[in-house]
This record gives sequence, structure tokens and C-alpha cells, in this order.
Amino acid sequence: MKLEHKMSNTLKVSTGALLMAVMGLTGVSSAQTKEVEMKAEKPASAIQFDNATFYGGDGKFDVEKGKDAIMALMKYHNYPVFPGMREKIWVSDYGTGQFTKLGLAAYLFKNNEDDKYMLMDLFLLPGQMLPEHWHLDGDKNPAKREGWLVRWGLSHIVGAGEANLGKDVVVPACHKNGEVTVKHEVVAGPGTFVPLAKVYTRHWQLAGPEGAIITEVANVHTDAAVRHTDPKINDNFLGKK
Repeated sequence: MKLEHKMSNTLKVSTGALLMAVMGLTGVSSAQTKEVEMKAEKPASAIQFDNATFYGGDGKFDVEKGKDAIMALMKYHNYPVFPGMREKIWVSDYGTGQFTKLGLAAYLFKNNEDDKYMLMDLFLLPGQMLPEHWHLDGDKNPAKREGWLVRWGLSHIVGAGEANLGKDVVVPACHKNGEVTVKHEVVAGPGTFVPLAKVYTRHWQLAGPEGAIITEVANVHTDAAVRHTDPKINDNFLGKK
């Protein structure tokens, strides 16, 4: 027992002595050493996904695997999953073949076209972009008035206004060769609510390194009244290809 105790103390002292010796030999200061230790202790970057896993040999997007990723994102953020939720999740890569770079998943809680109110949660994977789009008046409904409340993670919510995009916001090439028309961003974390700048204006989002789960509130949503800046994405969304 005494021997084990002595060995344990010796190991602790030896570890400390080794660190001091390394500092002495390399000329590293204690402050620099603490910085290195902090970097080493910092956990690896969050949840990540491999784009190839979402596509089969035919190159088609596998919706079920897309839902698997969204369920994993929910679990990561401790999002409250309830029975039957998975079956009702809408998920798409907008025909780009680059789901981890550009895509979206959504759960529509309610879309009341008679009384004009809607509630929906949006799910973005780490670094995933929701493509730039805007809303028109529909046959029965006015153009969408909306706002977004980030609940988990972080999202760069971008719309009309003075351009202020940070260098860390990079539009993927699969979105009109990396082009967008609006560049005013609000970096939104949990609890931040961002309203649409103005009705009919374009907007898009890009998730942070841990993805984002966002509650969207609006008057009403009409798929046929959505228009995308990228013609290819627009055609895919409207079922023209």
C-alpha cells in the first residue's frame, strides 16, 4: 500500500518535473505552456457529416439518410424529439448533390391558411446553407412575413441591408457559383430573433460549426410562391426538373 502510494506521488512529481524540463529546454514560458494545454484540452469541433453518405450509386439524394443526420443533430443539441416526428420531417438537397453544403430540413407544426399563421422548425447541419430565396403573393395567401428565433447552435441570417458579411461566411460554389444578392448578416445564437428586413426581399442562412435549429414564425407559407436566386435550385424546388 505504501509502495503504491509512493509510486503515485512519484508519477505526479515526475510529470510536473518533465513539463518544467521541457519548458526549460525549449524556452517556452509558463503562459505559452498554459495556452498549449488549453488548446490540447479543447474538444474537437462538434458534429460533422460526410456528404458521400447521403448518396447512393445512382447519385440520388437518400432522404432517409438525410433524416438520420437531422435526428443526430437533434440528439447532439438535446432537442426534444417526440413520437412520429421523424416521419414528418421534410428534407432536401435542392438537387445540388451537396447536402452538407446546401440543403434544409424542416418540421411544419402548423400552416393555417384560413387564419394566416404558421409555426415551423428549421434544421441546418454544420456549415450548411439554406439557399437565397424570397416570397411572392400566392393565389390565396399574401407574401410571407416571417422571422427566425435561433434555439440551438448558431446561424448567419442574411437579408437586405448594408453589406457586412464576415470572412467566415463563404457561399458554396453549388449555389450559383458562390453568388448571392443580399449580404447583410446577423450572427444569431440561442435566443436571438431576427425578422425579415422587408416583405418580398431575398434572404438566406448559413449555419455555424455546430449547425443550427431555428424556430420560424410567419403569417403563412406557400411552396408555389417561393422563388430562388439560383435558377437550378428554383427549378428543382418547383418540380420543373
